Amino acid sequence: MARPRVRLVVTADDFGYCPRRDEGIVEAFLAGAVTSVSLLVNGAAAESAAELARRHRIPTGLHANLSEGRPVGPARPGASSLLSPEGFFLGKMGFREAVAAKDVALSQVRKCGCGRRTPPPQAPPAGCGRSWRPSWVASRSYWAGNPRTWTGTSMCTCSQRFGRPPAGVCQVFAEVLQAHGVRFTRLPLERGLGDCTWLEAPARAFACAVECDARAAVGPFSRSGLRWTDAFVGLSTCGRHMSAHRVSGALARALEGTPTGHSLTAELMAHPGYPSVPPAGGCGEGPDAFSCSWERLHELRVLKEPTLQARLAQDGVQLCALQDLETG
Repeated sequence: MARPRVRLVVTADDFGYCPRRDEGIVEAFLAGAVTSVSLLVNGAAAESAAELARRHRIPTGLHANLSEGRPVGPARPGASSLLSPEGFFLGKMGFREAVAAKDVALSQVRKCGCGRRTPPPQAPPAGCGRSWRPSWVASRSYWAGNPRTWTGTSMCTCSQRFGRPPAGVCQVFAEVLQAHGVRFTRLPLERGLGDCTWLEAPARAFACAVECDARAAVGPFSRSGLRWTDAFVGLSTCGRHMSAHRVSGALARALEGTPTGHSLTAELMAHPGYPSVPPAGGCGEGPDAFSCSWERLHELRVLKEPTLQARLAQDGVQLCALQDLETG
């Protein structure tokens, strides 16, 4: 029997975090192992990453980040509920705790998404969707950045740099994305996480909570006309847990119950690259342990190995860029 046809977007997150991470991501793209990147616009190497995207025609989305590093605009300690007294974002869990305690003004979250300046005329990164247009967001948090960074048709949310967006923030996301004409986003709705016994208990609990919160975002995102892939993989295959067998297995779980011959879209979230070496990289505070870990190199090697490519081809998986899903 014919397998369901799967069009898979392989997204390398945190593009622009540091030159070594970017080197590995570009290497994976040129090898055909990565099909899209998400630009972390307040990353230390965001400007050079945007140039790499133009040079190599890398399809580029933008990475939501309200939790780590410095904002793009002038930090004004004490003036924003999103920032610490030192002018940094509150951290992944710190932000959630502040929202839960009602210490974060959602109007300020909205303002981060809507503030803009006019950058100089310049061509957008090659290979990007037709709706890309210039914009500046004061925090570099969402879909804009410095004068050489461009907004796009896609947006990466609900991932490692943000953690689990609370419901009120999801609503703001949805409204601002709609207002800016962003049509495609990420929702990490990964099936079968509770059965992924290779994940340590805390990691499995976190992954399940991310998936649960993503389900809560379906309503506001749908009402705003946003789209996302039919399936998502990446919470169960992050870092040392990534292997060709587990990626294939996660896609198989996503396909369960899909009628034969039905076309399915999916996204694989990945964090490949060469490990950061302090003090280079980061979002204003230097690189974190996640970026310095050997696990970044492990993901790069798994994505590039012929075993994974052969298994995906055997499973009827076609790699593509996110913009191909928009027009397909």
